[in-house]
Amino acid sequence: MADLPDANDGPRTVSDGYFEREVRLSRESTAAFLRDLADQIESEPRLTISTDEWEIPFEFDEPIEVEVEFVGETHRQLELELEFEWSPPEDKIGVN
Repeated sequence: MADLPDANDGPRTVSDGYFEREVRLSRESTAAFLRDLADQIESEPRLTISTDEWEIPFEFDEPIEVEVEFVGETHRQLELELEFEWSPPEDKIGVN
C-alpha cells in the first residue's frame, strides 16, 4: 500500500465520486512513496493509495498514461502525472 501523510477527515474508503488531496513531501518520503507505488504496479493490476484517514483501492488496465510537463520560466516546474484507468468487463466485450 502506498501511504501518504495526512491529517484530514475521518477514516474512509473512497470508491466513487470525486476525491482529491495534495501533499508536500520530503525527497525521502517521495522516493519511498514512489518505490511502493512501483512495487504495486509491477506485482498486479491493482493498487491502494492511503493515509491514516482514507484509502483508495483501484484496479487498472494497461496502458498507463504518463504525462511529463516542464515549464522553464523564472519559477521552473516539472510535473509528472500518472493516469490509471479501468473499464468494467462489459465495456471490453469484443475489444481485442
